[in-house]
Amino acid sequence: MSERQGSGATAGNNKMPGGQDSSKKNVPADVPADDFDIDMGAPETEKAAVAIQSQFRKFQKKKTDDKS
Repeated sequence: MSERQGSGATAGNNKMPGGQDSSKKNVPADVPADDFDIDMGAPETEKAAVAIQSQFRKFQKKKTDDKS
């Protein structure tokens, strides 16, 4: 099973136990920033990347249109 079950903001659970907000980075200093387990060649990953890029481009366009 390679799909993740709902976690974080998508499941509406963005609070960590103890009342800490999960948006704060509580990563130990000995964990490298580029240590991740994502299959960059997977079709799901590519779809997600395209969706994120599309939304970001829309955001940028809206931002520039508002300034004009």
